[in-house]
Amino acid sequence: MNRMSVFDSPLLLGFDHFERLLDRVAKSANDGYPPYNIEQIDQDGLRITLAVAGFTRDDLDIAVEDNQLTVRGHQEDEGERVYLHRGIAARQFQRSFVLAEGIQVAGASLDNGLLHVDLVRPRPEAVSRSIDIAAGPPAARIDPGASKDSQE
Repeated sequence: MNRMSVFDSPLLLGFDHFERLLDRVAKSANDGYPPYNIEQIDQDGLRITLAVAGFTRDDLDIAVEDNQLTVRGHQEDEGERVYLHRGIAARQFQRSFVLAEGIQVAGASLDNGLLHVDLVRPRPEAVSRSIDIAAGPPAARIDPGASKDSQE
């Protein structure tokens, strides 16, 4: 079965990156464990909080690859215990979040069963430069190195 895509139009060239991004988001949205919150902590900061009761720092792994933040949890099953009821999950999980360009992980902390991952969006530096205006007809070829020289 062929899947229809918004980006199948011949007028939209070079958007395959966005299509793959939307596929990753759709796949990661299906699992509800562990539950999480996303909050804005200041103008340029976000915090993802995951409920990871029973997990230690050694049981958790956080990685960023290709603008995707992945949090993994793995616990060893303690075989010597006999449970009459087991309501606290001791299962492995993987939760992924797609990050916008420029978002960076500032740090992570584990407190009372909650894993906090802080994200920041660094403010871009304002770049201003002067462009020289040449006299005469336009040059046949634009030299990319010439614009760097005019910045200095």
